[in-house]
Amino acid sequence: MSIESMFAAAHAAQMRGDFAAAARGYRGLVRSKPFAANHNLGTVLGASGDLEGAEAAYRAALVADPKAATSRHALSMLLLAQGRYAEAWPEWEARRGVADLQIPAPDLRTPEWRGEDLAGKRLLVFGEQGLGDKIMLARYFAPLKAAGAEVVFACPPILHRLMRRLGVEPAGPEATEASVAADLWTLQGTLPVRFATTLETLPPPADFGLPLGSGGGVGVVPRGSTVHKNDAERSLGPRHAKRLLALGRDLRPEASGAEDFEATAEIVAGLDLVISVDTSVVHLAASMGKPTWVLLPARDTDWRWLRGREDSPWYPSARLFRQRAAGDWDPVLRRIEAALANHPPDR
Repeated sequence: MSIESMFAAAHAAQMRGDFAAAARGYRGLVRSKPFAANHNLGTVLGASGDLEGAEAAYRAALVADPKAATSRHALSMLLLAQGRYAEAWPEWEARRGVADLQIPAPDLRTPEWRGEDLAGKRLLVFGEQGLGDKIMLARYFAPLKAAGAEVVFACPPILHRLMRRLGVEPAGPEATEASVAADLWTLQGTLPVRFATTLETLPPPADFGLPLGSGGGVGVVPRGSTVHKNDAERSLGPRHAKRLLALGRDLRPEASGAEDFEATAEIVAGLDLVISVDTSVVHLAASMGKPTWVLLPARDTDWRWLRGREDSPWYPSARLFRQRAAGDWDPVLRRIEAALANHPPDR
């Protein structure tokens, strides 16, 4: 069998979820294809939970190609998942070179902010990645304003009303010098880098200032966006979705009628509890301080939820319910149902 055929067989095993076979195949190719085999080996080992082996594989890939943005970014997420933020953030910046992430690359004469004094400066912040990421990282607007900056946030209109609550000026995601006057610009995902964020120095979640009520019962979200790269793992199938929906009110816009995140926030404000797969409503509800129970997949768990914890340094009001085996949501839902039975909110 040729080298290319062996690589194709390992990749096919990876795609069908046979990570043990894929890892064996890639290990046999690390000398003949040192970058590609090691990078893919890191991917399958990371997805299998072998973080030490995955790190070694990604670092070997970077020996073969030190400038590889995909491997640097993958290594950063691995380090972030372990809480090794100081090591991770410099590698995290490689995300700009990963085409699939579609990170904004502003072509502006205005200089990029690199940590200099912000007093009296107007800073244009470009949102990036998912809606949940934008809400999660909105926590950095308060320290930017405390440093003397006037913040303009380039983000989708569905977030504009909510973001105005933070005292920032929303702009369209394709903001330009012609549409927004600014002294400096930055990517929202670079703010943790500029603030040298660690688990101990995380800013608190964004305070949207909505008055919180209670007695509204439980709100649930069984599925996220289908375009998310890990949606097959994080979202519930029809049987499990039906089971979760039986526990409370469906918070998805097509069910709630909410036209934007401000409207969803107003609904969440009156609830007692939100139970959701890992999607944007988690970030909204937990930022608001609502008790938020998050269903997490065993495979490719997002870095921000770390590993082996039921709590989250990013969100004090969150409680994490993790799969113990990939694809097996029944035990997760049983734990949630039991927890709800032991402390039922009004419905």
